[in-house]
Amino acid sequence: MPNHLWEDGDTSRRIGANLRQFRMSRGLSMEQLANKIGISKLTLMNVERGEGNPTLSVIWKIANGLNVPVSTLLSIDSDVSIARKENSIKLASSDKVFVAEPLFQSHGLFELYRGYLQPNAEYQSAAHQSGVNEYVTVMSGALNVAVGGEIYPLNEYDSIKFKGDLDHKYINPSNKLAILHFVISYHSM
Repeated sequence: MPNHLWEDGDTSRRIGANLRQFRMSRGLSMEQLANKIGISKLTLMNVERGEGNPTLSVIWKIANGLNVPVSTLLSIDSDVSIARKENSIKLASSDKVFVAEPLFQSHGLFELYRGYLQPNAEYQSAAHQSGVNEYVTVMSGALNVAVGGEIYPLNEYDSIKFKGDLDHKYINPSNKLAILHFVISYHSM
């Protein structure tokens, strides 16, 4: 698994440029945005300069704070796109147990991801902004999804939909890698 969010300098610079554009268009100083999203100003500066290697959590915090989909920060959009596994951008949790690969976006309406949760591992997801719905399908393995104090067990090809602005956790109860497909829907945007 990658030790960082992206593997090439062009991608990190593009993310930094997009971050700067969104931050400036909202009239936010570096310090204001850092305080709003609960990360250090230095971390935010490094990401904006294209020098940082933020975790998945940091990227979600930035996107939520700017009220944009993650894939908008990544500039994943064109008339025709193919999401090839070997060329994917990998967003890893700080402990590397969960990796998400952004696939496509639809102009702020939804995002598609592949996700990988290591065997016998848990990933606590940050709540998304209000109005977000999350759809998850288990493509391989097993998954327990904890939402609002309830645990929902899923097997291969089972799917779940829930409000993404609720605290939620993904739990792989098996000794096998869980491969997931995510759709993040932004109805209120």
